[in-house]
Amino acid sequence: MKSIEEQLAVIRRGLVEVIPETELVKKLQMGKPLTVKWGADPSAPDIHLGHTVILNKLKQLQDLGHKVIFLIGDFTAMIGDPTGKSETRKVLSKQEVKKNAQTYQEQAFKILDKRKTKVVYNSQWLSKFSAEDMIRLAGKHTVARMLERDDFSKRYKGEQPISIHEFLYPLIQGQDSVELRADIEVGGTDQKFNMLVGRELQRALNQEPQVILTMPLLEGTDGVQKMSKSLDNYIGITEPPAEIYGKTMSISDELMSRYYELLTDYALAEIKIMHPKEAKKRLARYLVTKFYDEKKAVAAERGFESVFKEGNVPAAIESKKLNRESFTAVELLAESGLADSKADARRVINQGGFKVDGQVVTDENAIINIAREKLLQKGKRAFIKVKK
Repeated sequence: MKSIEEQLAVIRRGLVEVIPETELVKKLQMGKPLTVKWGADPSAPDIHLGHTVILNKLKQLQDLGHKVIFLIGDFTAMIGDPTGKSETRKVLSKQEVKKNAQTYQEQAFKILDKRKTKVVYNSQWLSKFSAEDMIRLAGKHTVARMLERDDFSKRYKGEQPISIHEFLYPLIQGQDSVELRADIEVGGTDQKFNMLVGRELQRALNQEPQVILTMPLLEGTDGVQKMSKSLDNYIGITEPPAEIYGKTMSISDELMSRYYELLTDYALAEIKIMHPKEAKKRLARYLVTKFYDEKKAVAAERGFESVFKEGNVPAAIESKKLNRESFTAVELLAESGLADSKADARRVINQGGFKVDGQVVTDENAIINIAREKLLQKGKRAFIKVKK
């Protein structure tokens, strides 16, 4: 195992806060593997690079010899994490949670070492909670403390509704830390309040309180807002290699060092002296290799160079058969799979990002016949051939 200073250097990389570092040092000085908790509510099926910021930190902790517990919040997902929400969040069904949880695991293990990761579901203990247990748990926190949380405070002052069950969420997340006897909890800055509640509950029950490591929220490809599928500024780790490569190349020069710091183990001094374009190419190759393999990374780079430098259409394009000959532009874009939904298709068309056989389509109700094969293009990088 590395020395305390060597471990701290790895742990500090990319962090926003260690709460508190003095306690972390004491835990490391014990010289034994620490229990590291990461909780994720499977509220959506796919993981993007924003999620991998925490996963990369967990992998670093695994490499340092510590034990990672991947807590799947199947119980809490049915409550809905209110963090950062301006209104009560939609509650997921058990079926949605179960399906998303399976996908989360498959994708998380693209980064985490499966052999060194323990997967648990918080329904294992929370589903057994009685009304008495829940009342006792609720008695360990006050409404005043809950309203110190920024999102709750804003909603309260704005006279927007806050459901009682939303107040229970931080307490239940904290109870998870008690059940797991966590030494460390890793989460985004938006989870700081919830993780602090875990410390309080552990202390109240005479457990050694967990140390909190907060990670920043990664900006999306727009360079402004946090990466989010709903904002269409994300890079999904299961997207095709060409999409991952192309989207990475679209990141601003200013964000390069941040992406390297949070998503790779490269020495930052080396990156700072690189030309921005070369830095992007290196990062794009790295990411495709990480989630696929080196061969696909090379192919993605060649495809990108061909399309953007030489103005060519990629040599290999997926073909898809559809169930009828005529579609509106919106229907065709959605049915082809290039758009996630009709709403997404309308947005793409209104922004001038949809082409059929090289011609821009700006009328979302335009009728397109695919009795003969048509080449569809979304944006600069996504292509598909469709035919009845």
